[in-house]
Amino acid sequence: MTRYLTALWPDRRTLWRWHFFAGLCCLPFVAFLSVTGTIYLFKPQIDAWIDWKYDHLPAAVSPSPEGEVHAALRAVPNSAFLAYELPHSPHSAARVLLTRQDGQAVRVYVDRNTHAVLKTILEESRFERLVFRLHGQLLLGNIGSIIMEMVASWTIVLVITGLLLWWPRGRQRLAGVVYPRLGADSRTRWRDLHAVTGVWASVFLVLFLVSGLPWSFVWGHALQSVENTVGRLTSVKDWEIGSVPAATVIAGHPPRPPASAPAPNTMDMPGMDMPDTPAPVPEQRQLAGLDTVVQAASALAWPAPVLVTPSGTLWTVRSDTQNRPMRESMTITPNGHVIAHATFAQKGMVDRIIGYGVAAHEGQLFGWANQIMNMLIAGGLLLMSSAATLLWLKRKPAGGLGAPPALHSQQNGFAGMALLMVLALVLPELGASLLILALATLVMKARRKP
Repeated sequence: MTRYLTALWPDRRTLWRWHFFAGLCCLPFVAFLSVTGTIYLFKPQIDAWIDWKYDHLPAAVSPSPEGEVHAALRAVPNSAFLAYELPHSPHSAARVLLTRQDGQAVRVYVDRNTHAVLKTILEESRFERLVFRLHGQLLLGNIGSIIMEMVASWTIVLVITGLLLWWPRGRQRLAGVVYPRLGADSRTRWRDLHAVTGVWASVFLVLFLVSGLPWSFVWGHALQSVENTVGRLTSVKDWEIGSVPAATVIAGHPPRPPASAPAPNTMDMPGMDMPDTPAPVPEQRQLAGLDTVVQAASALAWPAPVLVTPSGTLWTVRSDTQNRPMRESMTITPNGHVIAHATFAQKGMVDRIIGYGVAAHEGQLFGWANQIMNMLIAGGLLLMSSAATLLWLKRKPAGGLGAPPALHSQQNGFAGMALLMVLALVLPELGASLLILALATLVMKARRKP
C-alpha cells in the first residue's frame, strides 16, 4: 500500500530537479517582489510624507473648486479636466487632475485661497505609481506584466515541489521541520532557513500570487473573457488589467441606477444613458455644478482619496481607497441630486472575492496590522531566497550549474502529473511554457545520437 501511494507522486530526485530549475528562474524575482512590495505596502504613509507641505497650508476660507480647476487648466495649456480630488483637510491644497493632448494625466496642486499653482507632476511620474509599475510590470508595460505572470505561475510550482521536499516522511523531531537548527553547521543552518522559512511563508505567498493574477495581462483578460462569455461573474472591473494609463484609471466607471429602479425624469436628470468613459463636453458645461457636487461629496466623509469626475452632464463621486470593501460611488446631478449609488456589497461574488484579496495583498484590509504582517512575510521570502542562493553557491561546482543530474530511474507519478496538468489549465502561461519544454525535449531526444 505504501509503495502504491509512493508511486503516485514524483520521486525525490524528480522533485529536486523541478524545484531547482523553478527556483533558479523565480527566486531572483521573488526577492525583487519582496523589496518592491514592501515599499508599496506603505504607500499611504509615503504619499503623506511626499505631500506634507501641500497638506499644511493656511486653512481655506472660501474655496471654489471651479476656480481651482480653471487655475490648473491655465497652468497646463491644451489640457482637459479629468477629475477633482477632495482635499484631505481644510489645510490641504486642491488636487486637480487633467489630461494633456498626448493622453498623459497631470496632477496639479492649487492653493485654495489664492488659486496659485504650487506643483505640477505627471501621474505616471509619481513615486507610488513608479513603484506600482516596477512591482507588477518591471516598467515594461504589458511585456513586463506577462513576464511577472510567468514568474508567478512557476513560483506556484516552486512552492508545491518545495513542500513535497520538506515533508518530514516519518521524522519525529521538530528541529529542521518546524523551526530552523540555528546552532548546526553552516550548510544545515542555511538549509533550514530556506526550507522552514519557505514552508511558513508558502501559504501567504500563494495567496499573494493568486490575488495578484487579476492584474496581470493574460490571466486578467482571460477572466474578463470568461465573464463576458459565461455570464455575470463580475460587474465593473475595480482593478487594472495589465498596463493601463493613469488617465483611464482616474476616469473610472460611473455607477448605474439599479435595474429595478423606476425610470427617472430625463427632463430633470439628463444623460441617464451613461457611457463607460466620460464623454467630452465643452468646458463651461463640464464644470457646471462642480462647487455644489464637491460640497455634497465632502459631507459623505468617505475614505480618501475621493474623486469627483464628469460623466456627460452628470457627476460621479467615488472613493478610491485601497481598502476596497469600503469603496462607494454615486452619480449626482449638478444641483446635488443623487440618482445612483453603488457599494461594494452590491458587486458580484467574484468582484468581492478579488476585492478582499487585492486589499489584503496591498496591506490595507485591516489597517496597520495588515501592513506589518505583509512586511514580515516579505522579509521571510527575502530570507528564504537569500538562503537558497547561498546554498546553491556553496554546492555549485566551478564552471558548472550544479543542477541535480537526470537519472533513468526518475519517477513522475500519476498524481504529480495530474496536478501539473490542472495547474497548466488554470495558469495559461505555465501551460504554454510546459508545452514548449515538452517539444524542446522531444527535439533534443530525436537529435541525440545512439
